[in-house]
Amino acid sequence: MNNNVLLIGFMGVGKGTLARAIVKNSDFFAIDTDDLIESLENRKIKKIFAQDGEPYFRALEKKCAVWCEANIKNTIISTGGGFYRQENIKNIGKVVYLQSTFDKIIESLKMAPDSKKKFKKRPLLSDLNEAKKIYDLRVKEYENVADIIVNVEDWDIQRIVNEILEKIK
Repeated sequence: MNNNVLLIGFMGVGKGTLARAIVKNSDFFAIDTDDLIESLENRKIKKIFAQDGEPYFRALEKKCAVWCEANIKNTIISTGGGFYRQENIKNIGKVVYLQSTFDKIIESLKMAPDSKKKFKKRPLLSDLNEAKKIYDLRVKEYENVADIIVNVEDWDIQRIVNEILEKIK
């Protein structure tokens, strides 16, 4: 076992924020699969989607998942919203689903100081009706792939960090 923890959940649920908070409270390192992909491609996710489409991006996620399984240890891995579909996800580490309602995710994004930036970097959130359909399709899939489910709606970061650290022991 790689002793990794993968944070999965819908885009904007706070995977990156929580990964950074967990690192401050543990011996883990943290990486973000979207950041790895952007480094690999030397361009932003939004540009990858616009220029090459979602199938190309999903192929990059697969490449990233294979690399993580082979090379990453003792790391909190914040993932893109669709990363949970990787066949080898359970080989990479323990999977923690950050659970929240769609409305609460959107409300949190709208309340963020850098709200416009947060929406802009997530191309699938440009149409909230379509995004809600994607959310509805993914919820059960997230639950099915998760080893641990943590509700993050109250956004008490320290409580969430403590709960995750306790459950992954």
